[in-house]
Amino acid sequence: MGLLTAAAIATVSAGGAVVAAPVILGVVGFGSAGIAASSYAAAWMSSAAIANGGGVAAGSLFAVLQSAGMAGLSTAATAAVAGTGGTVGGLVAAVLI
Repeated sequence: MGLLTAAAIATVSAGGAVVAAPVILGVVGFGSAGIAASSYAAAWMSSAAIANGGGVAAGSLFAVLQSAGMAGLSTAATAAVAGTGGTVGGLVAAVLI
């Protein structure tokens, strides 16, 4: 029963991570219309722009999250989030079981 339970927890964790990712992006301020005013993302963007001389570096973590917030997760990002969620869920299950 232990292995089957761990596999079930990992599967649910993978799905939960994929569902939660867009919600979490929105909560921190990465929305479909851009960065929300007075949000964590706005503060991060401001500090990143100051550090980079007025702009946010292309390809930075901030830029990737902004893209995901505006356009949604790509297939590769969805797979990465699911894989990470499943791995974390599997590790938690292994520790608890």
